[in-house]
Amino acid sequence: MKASNPAVKRYTRRMAWAFAAYAAALLAANAIDHGYHPQGANLIALSILPALPIIAIIAIIGRYLVEERDEFVRQRVATSMLFGTGVLLATGTVHNFLSGSGAIDPMPRLWIFPLWCFSWAAAQCVLALRDRFARQPA
Repeated sequence: MKASNPAVKRYTRRMAWAFAAYAAALLAANAIDHGYHPQGANLIALSILPALPIIAIIAIIGRYLVEERDEFVRQRVATSMLFGTGVLLATGTVHNFLSGSGAIDPMPRLWIFPLWCFSWAAAQCVLALRDRFARQPA
């Protein structure tokens, strides 16, 4: 993604706000939970609060795909997202079977979205390296 691309500039600006909102929501939710121990509807609302910026991040990524005019870049981002989704689904499936049988302890759900992001980023790196080496003369 080239920083001079208008779609990338909008994407970067939106993501900065969304990640700042996520950090603020997560810190606030944890502080309120530990300080006040809410119950019922308040606990549900507080639990959902940090998820809202993550949902916004997913929407921002989708919007970027719509706004990006370079078909090659769009395809690479979509391929990487699919890879990240596959890693997340495979890891979650294996982990759930292992934890369901008692072989391992349950993993904190806080790692679900970061696992997807790291897998997506790894796929982006692999694709970039593959393309770089494909252009090298033999």
